[in-house]
Amino acid sequence: PVDTAYLGYFNLRTLATLFCTLAVVNAFAHIHTFEIISKNIVLKLHNLRNATIGLVFITFFGSMLLANDMALLTFLPLGFYVLNSTDNKQAMAFTFIMQNIAANLGGMVTPFGNPQNLYLYSYFQIETWEFVKIMLPSFLGATFLIIICCLFVKPIPLTLKNDTDYVFDKKKTLIYAILFTASILIVFRIVPYIWGTVVITLALLLLDKKSIKEVNYPLLATFCVFFVFSGNMARIPAVSAFFEYLLPKNTLLFGILSCQFISNVPSAVLLSHFTTDYASLLPAVNIGGCGTLIASLASLITFSEFKQHNPDRVKSYVIKFSVINFSFATILFILQSLIG
Repeated sequence: PVDTAYLGYFNLRTLATLFCTLAVVNAFAHIHTFEIISKNIVLKLHNLRNATIGLVFITFFGSMLLANDMALLTFLPLGFYVLNSTDNKQAMAFTFIMQNIAANLGGMVTPFGNPQNLYLYSYFQIETWEFVKIMLPSFLGATFLIIICCLFVKPIPLTLKNDTDYVFDKKKTLIYAILFTASILIVFRIVPYIWGTVVITLALLLLDKKSIKEVNYPLLATFCVFFVFSGNMARIPAVSAFFEYLLPKNTLLFGILSCQFISNVPSAVLLSHFTTDYASLLPAVNIGGCGTLIASLASLITFSEFKQHNPDRVKSYVIKFSVINFSFATILFILQSLIG
């Protein structure tokens, strides 16, 4: 039943930071900043292998700053644009899958790269350097695996048609960069999240109201729902006893398995109530984003985008997606286990 304890369920800093980041990224998208920068990089890579590596690593590094979901929403359309306009749609499944993996695993090394990182970083009050130190081995392993996979793409020459030119808005880009920096400073607890959220919201209402309107509010609502869900679960003695018994045996393994069934963000929120071993839980809910289609919201975003462009290739996509993702999850689990 609803009671006053519900007020303690919500991590307001996490919600505020996520809102600010999503809003500022929307504003950047409206002036085509990422498309301009990304397209100029990709067009200089000349062949399909280099273009695939470019698209994947733009997404990889983009997820460190934009968060995995926003990196995909920004760069998957670019992937489609490059492959479709160069008559290479046959490479779309592999490219999208690798962009998806890059978004999930590239963001693992920063506190704001993935939503579950943002939550655990705030929930356990982890020091920034300690966070990076925990995630670095898996991050380096993931980087190596992604490079190896991309090298299997054939170096087919690219000829780009139907090019679209966008005007680079220097003034707004500078302003949005300042707002984005403020969002990051909220994550690092340098800027108070209440004042930071108010200032960023007011600035965007003046400059680009659409960016506030288009914030992924269902994602914020999902966080709220799972805060309530996990808070209630933690108050049930039988559930609490079960997880407190299970997690100490192998937090890494059970964290990864949990993601396969209820996704990585809900797993992070739920399991954080039953363990203090964040050094194992952090890599678990990042590695666990690889696997099933529901292991990560990012994976569902990628699947939806692919299905929109290739409705007749869904079955082959799911098979290829599962093989590649479970291979990554297995290898990274073994690597992290050996290090731990």
